[in-house]
Amino acid sequence: MNILILGDVFGPPGMKAVKEKLPSLIKNKKIDFIVINGENAADPGVGITKKNVEELFSAGADVITSGNHIWDQKETMKFIDTEERLLRPENLAKGSPGKGFNIYKSKNNKRVAVVNLMGNIFMKKSDDVFEAAKKFINNVKLKVDADFIVVDMHGEITSEKEAMGYFFDGKATAVVGTHTHVPTSDHRIMEKGTAYQTDLGMCGDYKSVIGMNRDNSLKKFLKDSSAVRHYPATGNGTISGLLVIANEATGLATKVEPIILGDCLQERI
Repeated sequence: MNILILGDVFGPPGMKAVKEKLPSLIKNKKIDFIVINGENAADPGVGITKKNVEELFSAGADVITSGNHIWDQKETMKFIDTEERLLRPENLAKGSPGKGFNIYKSKNNKRVAVVNLMGNIFMKKSDDVFEAAKKFINNVKLKVDADFIVVDMHGEITSEKEAMGYFFDGKATAVVGTHTHVPTSDHRIMEKGTAYQTDLGMCGDYKSVIGMNRDNSLKKFLKDSSAVRHYPATGNGTISGLLVIANEATGLATKVEPIILGDCLQERI
């Protein structure tokens, strides 16, 4: 079972890169299931629109996860209840539109549970993420309720993400971090068989400051009065994520392979 998980799609360069590069990647790597974090897909790099959702699905995504920017485009609240393949964080306030997890069918007819969690530290206020994780895993068991389980931990700090990785070790196929837009090099399989990476990075223009125009970002840090509101970089996009090869008998990972495809970072495919 080959599962591809891509980091935050950021603005027009990220959308363009995914649409251009994902279909051939699916074919070349024989990918069975694709999860993409799309919370920054809309122009200007915040939120996601219905058009973004449709284009990501057309490119090959099976599920779109999100994070703290999920409601930045007002239209999202209008369609998320009817689009079950778009997830918002499971630990948002009770009564929030949409779902935080669901179980889907892969191309090879396997049950894949995907849960979207959001960290509590330096992030938008949400319910306790570890309590939400405990509740989820008590209700969705690997190889009982789902053949594979993918966890998107959308968070700011590395320790919170690593702790979540150990919490799910042996209970989920993969735990990956999103949000910081910078890919970490700690991809590995944990002791009990769960694939892990602290942050997948972003799908976007890496000649930028986490996707935003670098010159304007520098002006902001330097308190230059000519700085304006952040806006996306517009160069060529790179897609970044993790390919997880999992055992169909156990639901656990057997191999992980970082995927970086584009001209802004060294390509690893």
